[in-house]
Amino acid sequence: MKERLRKKRRVGEFQEMGFEVSFDIQKDLTVIEKNTIHEDFITQAVEANGLQFGGGGDTHWKGFVALNKSRGSVTLHHRETVRRWLEENLKISNIRIGELRDAWYGWDSD
Repeated sequence: MKERLRKKRRVGEFQEMGFEVSFDIQKDLTVIEKNTIHEDFITQAVEANGLQFGGGGDTHWKGFVALNKSRGSVTLHHRETVRRWLEENLKISNIRIGELRDAWYGWDSD
């Protein structure tokens, strides 16, 4: 496959990686407290690190983290930064951070 086509299809050296995230927020929090945690997660753990998050929830959040650029991949450093932020919040539990995986292909195998 030619380079131009590999780039267009995001394969080979143009493969883009991301990772899945899920976590639980204490159920006994007020709506304002839950919203603050949600907003802080997006602004501090995701956007502040050049990432984007697709997903959401209420007391159980689940989604996918990718680089917030038209091209590119997250790194293990991004993954650990998000993990650290979640672990430092005492109102968050059951944190699950997936391995880096292709952000475009292979989703039907799970």
